[in-house]
Amino acid sequence: MYKFRFVEFKVYKLAKELHHECVILTNSFPRNFLYLGDQLKRASLSVILNIAEGSGKESDRDFRRYIQIALGSINEVAACLEVAFDEKLIDLETKEVLLSNSFDLKNQLGSFSQKLKMES
Repeated sequence: MYKFRFVEFKVYKLAKELHHECVILTNSFPRNFLYLGDQLKRASLSVILNIAEGSGKESDRDFRRYIQIALGSINEVAACLEVAFDEKLIDLETKEVLLSNSFDLKNQLGSFSQKLKMES
């Protein structure tokens, strides 16, 4: 069986959970807001993909750059959630839960980035 380095990372697992939540959420968006749902899904997927791609780089310094990009994407997720709430596509409770999950992931990515900085 093939084993990739990123599969065991806690941040990777959290990113996959958040993406799944975003996919489920956006399935209920009306047709005229498909663009927002698509952007939310792409931003949450970007977090996952940057963790995976960065883990394959030769140095922790290079990996850290991808974690920084993932941090940008998690901020994009938060912005999309704010817009979805403003447009009344999600209720306050849903927004707060997903923002909390996003914030937790942001903190985990930040800690992971710092760990990589110390090791490089």
